[in-house]
Amino acid sequence: MRGNVDWRVSATLVGTVLKWLSVPLVFPLLIAVYYGESLFPFLVTIAVSILVGEALVRAGHEGRLGPREAFLMVAVTWFAVPLVGAIPFVLAGTGSIAHPVNALFESMSGVTTTGATVLLEFETHSRSIMMWRQVSQWLGGLGILVLATAILSQIGVGGAQLMESETQTRDVNKLTPRIAQTARLLGGLYIGLTLALVALLYGLHLVGLAPNMDLYNAVAHPLTTVSTAGFSPEADSIMAFSPAAQWAITLFMIIGATNFVLIYFALQGDWRRLLDSEEFRFYVALLALLSGLTAVLLVFDGTYPGGTEATARHAVFNTVSMMTTTGYANVDFDLWEAGAKHVMFVCMFIGGMAGSTTCSIKTLRWLVVLKGFRRDLFTSIHPEAIRPVRLSGGVIDEETIRDIYAFTLVNLLLFAAATVFVVVDGARVGLALSEFDAMGAAAATFLNIGPAFGIAGPFGTYEAFPVTTKLVMIVLMWIGRIEVIPVLVLFTRVFWTS
Repeated sequence: MRGNVDWRVSATLVGTVLKWLSVPLVFPLLIAVYYGESLFPFLVTIAVSILVGEALVRAGHEGRLGPREAFLMVAVTWFAVPLVGAIPFVLAGTGSIAHPVNALFESMSGVTTTGATVLLEFETHSRSIMMWRQVSQWLGGLGILVLATAILSQIGVGGAQLMESETQTRDVNKLTPRIAQTARLLGGLYIGLTLALVALLYGLHLVGLAPNMDLYNAVAHPLTTVSTAGFSPEADSIMAFSPAAQWAITLFMIIGATNFVLIYFALQGDWRRLLDSEEFRFYVALLALLSGLTAVLLVFDGTYPGGTEATARHAVFNTVSMMTTTGYANVDFDLWEAGAKHVMFVCMFIGGMAGSTTCSIKTLRWLVVLKGFRRDLFTSIHPEAIRPVRLSGGVIDEETIRDIYAFTLVNLLLFAAATVFVVVDGARVGLALSEFDAMGAAAATFLNIGPAFGIAGPFGTYEAFPVTTKLVMIVLMWIGRIEVIPVLVLFTRVFWTS
């Protein structure tokens, strides 16, 4: 049977993205210049990015981007960028991330905004390498999405298809008549929020409320806060900074996990659109409920030191961090009692709003699942009733509900399979893992959270896992970031032939 996927169209677009990747690589290069560090890792990576990108562009051709080509382009782009992004770690030749598998793990973790790390020695790495780790996560949050959308915009619907594959929506509501303008608008909003947090954190430093938040950290942390990525160049993560800085980061984690289209309208003065969003109200209610539950559990555990403010801050910060898939930590929650730790585990599966920078299953899907289940309970008692599922006043079609059920089920099944693999592969090399620790590590990588429990806890590392487990986790981060379908569909015969 004749193939129906024009891979050369996808190759052209992947090549264009790789060529543009050379632009953000200039930032850590300038950091290296400023601090007198080696320029070699970044100069080589910039050259590779341009040369490989140009080779793909020449191998491909311009053409119509259909749904299949869009799926192929999304999946390949999200793997190609981490491959190139791993080069500076290898060439720097320092620490655990100099190993090619570890370098790819670290790069994939960055681009997929996971925040998991195999770093053992934070202080031995140059500031420019650590800044590249931050920049890669910023790109993964929204930068690459907006960049690719702008590239695809000249092909019309193709750009919308890329947005759909990231948000899993059927129709991307365009803020402007052209999707290129929409991409620039959302990109501008993303940059604006990042700069706002830079100004806030450095302002706190200047007035003495955040002594350790120097300019380097005030730039590095917004890159992984607005992107809900969560990696910190400090070994102690956000625990290294003052309560004022922690509260500021908490606020921007919440913002980063909010639908950017709704943020845009709110900034335009249309707050009603935000407040009328049923998903937004559900998202805020879950944050409040789970934060409150965590605080109560910490108090009743009786083993948690600190006053009211510290207890509230640790409960709110870590609940927000885990639910928004950011993955920061301001305390070692792996030392908490079982109740509070299990709340953190549950938070991994929720995620932020659709149309945000978060990962995991996302609150919109959970809201539809809950509404659908409630409807099913009603119709089981009243089988003759016709009761549609409504969201923010609109009716959700049954096909969409079935898609959400299927997506949620597939995610849970893949998580279960990943857990079994982590346990079995760990036992193969004598790595003792409890079932809960394995579940946490599988969820943290597949759902793009970052920290988990045990050796992969908030101040731990994934370096001790076997190479085979790390390779599987790289794949989990990849397919989790682009929400399963764009990857799995590539392995179906019908995708290539029918």
